[in-house]
Amino acid sequence: MKTILYIDAFNLYFGAVRGTPYKWLDLQKLAKILLPRNDVVRIKYYTALVNARPHDPDQPFRQRAYLRALKTLPNLEIFYGHFLTHVVKMPLANPAPGLPPLVEVVKTEEKGSDVNLASHLLLDAYRNRFECAVVMTGDSDLLTPVQIVMEELRKPVGVINPQKIPCRVLERQATFYKHIRISALKKAQFPSQLKDEKGFVLKPGEW
Repeated sequence: MKTILYIDAFNLYFGAVRGTPYKWLDLQKLAKILLPRNDVVRIKYYTALVNARPHDPDQPFRQRAYLRALKTLPNLEIFYGHFLTHVVKMPLANPAPGLPPLVEVVKTEEKGSDVNLASHLLLDAYRNRFECAVVMTGDSDLLTPVQIVMEELRKPVGVINPQKIPCRVLERQATFYKHIRISALKKAQFPSQLKDEKGFVLKPGEW
């Protein structure tokens, strides 16, 4: 069955990959492991470029290396959102007596990826670019576009949830629903060295 896989990158990273030795993830291999009966003709990957942090100044370099590795996959496209950082006041969970209950914190939010994913899912469905769609996310905000594709266009939509916590609304709606096993991540790794048009791409040493 002709399938397009839509991947919420930060949902995948924070839900399944962070804290594991399997960050150098070959998404094409992962798709074959998780969807062995589907003909995955396109993988669409939704992310945003990270900035250096005082505690982790090399974060952008690792991400850049990984994005270069992903671009060696012929059937994968990358779509970018962006980050917004601003200072907001938020309540303390347990304020000390005599101290203000609110504190100023720096809040960083990733913007655009879920909207981009939903828009492409709907557009591809309306243009009949797939027989089956699979969305890799645990974000319940994507329920409505999944419902529209299934109920209005009568196309199956599977959900692969990277999060350990189930997303019940997507689980109830989806044609099929599964989580990502650690064994699948282990089997779906890039080689430590790849080559693209710019030269060699090396797996970050920290990974």
